[in-house]
Amino acid sequence: MAVAMVSCGIPTSLKLIEKQPVSIPGFFNGSLALNPVQKLHVTPKRLALSGSTIVLKASATAVEDGSSQETAAVPTPKVVIDLDSDPEATIVEVTFGDRLGALLDTMNALKNLGLNVVKANVCLDSSGKHNTFAITKASTGRKVDDPELLEAIRLTIINNMMEYHPESSSRLAMGEAFGVFQPYQKIDVDIATHIHVYDDAPERSLLCVETADRPGLIVDLVKTITDINVDVESGEFDTEGLLAKAKFHVNYKGKALIKPLQQVLANSLRYFLRRPTTEDASF
Repeated sequence: MAVAMVSCGIPTSLKLIEKQPVSIPGFFNGSLALNPVQKLHVTPKRLALSGSTIVLKASATAVEDGSSQETAAVPTPKVVIDLDSDPEATIVEVTFGDRLGALLDTMNALKNLGLNVVKANVCLDSSGKHNTFAITKASTGRKVDDPELLEAIRLTIINNMMEYHPESSSRLAMGEAFGVFQPYQKIDVDIATHIHVYDDAPERSLLCVETADRPGLIVDLVKTITDINVDVESGEFDTEGLLAKAKFHVNYKGKALIKPLQQVLANSLRYFLRRPTTEDASF
């Protein structure tokens, strides 16, 4: 499997970010930062993260376990990070039509993040080839629950896909800054954003979010949720082309969210995700 991942937002004008640890209750009980203090230096097409370096690039000739593909009829890339289906491991599924190979380079990139791929499976159906991995932390042997590390997994996979299958960048939000091909369309954040909260059980609610994808989204969503004292138990985060779709099981003090709190949560996320209205020229 081939993938390369990164953490948090990566605008090319960013010079230096220092992140302080943030305590997240509930399922995401790790620090939002991989290290207590982590410095991130970003220049166009390259991101340095802690001890490892992730290069965001795509070569038109590079193909992992396969041959170069034309950009005509490019399938929609999909990356699914599932924290619900396996109690012992984080399940990651990657699909890009039938164009992906064994993704050995991606598995190696995940190992560089301090992860073990404990099981891998390939399934072929009418929608394409589905590469599925069961991932645990190498240090503990447990499933991944840190939002920032989950985001690093996602971005690593997307980065490797763009490197070995450059045509995929035309279908990915990250392709605008780091791909060989620009995304085939622009997503209006206001139109694309949908937020719903449902009663899931007496002790928890189900939060569903759909919005335009961008780097750092998993971390930002979890932080926004926990900033209003709502705990995130588990969930699933899907990247489908230019869109991101998240499902989180959430609770407030061990109980499902009452209707007023559901509205507060939805409004907080909608405010955070809405398209910025301030123009750069005003700064």
